[in-house]
This record gives sequence, C-alpha cells and structure tokens, in this order.
Amino acid sequence: MYHRTTIVGNLGNDPELRQTQTGISVTSFSVAVNERWNDANGERQEKTTWYRVTCWRGLAETCAKYLTKGRQVLVEGNMQEPTVWVDKSGENRASLELTARSVQFLGSANGASSGGEAVVKPVADTVEEIADDEIPF
Repeated sequence: MYHRTTIVGNLGNDPELRQTQTGISVTSFSVAVNERWNDANGERQEKTTWYRVTCWRGLAETCAKYLTKGRQVLVEGNMQEPTVWVDKSGENRASLELTARSVQFLGSANGASSGGEAVVKPVADTVEEIADDEIPF
C-alpha cells in the first residue's frame, strides 16, 4: 500500500531537535493549516487544523537549523493514526501526526511570502523502521 499526505501551513513553534539513544536526529514541530471560505450567508469562516510533524536524520537537522515559528512550509509525508483523548473540559480531542519525507521552505525566513519560491530539502526515499526504545519522547 502507498499513501502520502501534503500540507501547507505555518509553524506554530520553533522546531525541537533531539537525538535517539543511538544518535539518530529527530525534530518535531507543529504546523497550522488554515482553511477559509464564505458560508451560505456570505460570512467569512475560518478553520485551523494543527498537525504535529516529525522529521528524521538529515531532514531533522536541516529543519531544526533553518525553520522558526511562523515560517510557511509544504510538508509531504505519511499520516499516522490519530491520537484521540478527552481534555479537562470533557471535549474530544485528536492529534494529527505526520512523518515527513520532504519539507519545502516557503516564503522568507521571517515568514513573509516571497512569491512562491521554495527551497526543497528532501529526505531519502526509504524510511527505516525505528525501534520504540529509540524514540526520545
């Protein structure tokens, strides 16, 4: 089977770089994807969906070095099963997690748009399985 998910959004926080016990680099950051439309009454509506993105090895190091909160990115990767829980107020919540295969840096380093130019930082086409005890979180 094959699936790939692509999102475009802005970083909600600075990337967090960690190392597994075996020295493999892993970086995580959140991406906000905004959807805007006019409803039946012509009123402007907006919905934000948050994704937790995880990058491995060289891609992890590149993202940690160059990305900052607010930067626009295009992330392509594999969606994981959502984690579902009930928060303190009794609301159902879910966490959407994406393991990145590639990340394109959009806009400028300060988050402003640069006319669609992108710097592509691909990761290898193969994703090596990581043992649970190697994941640092």
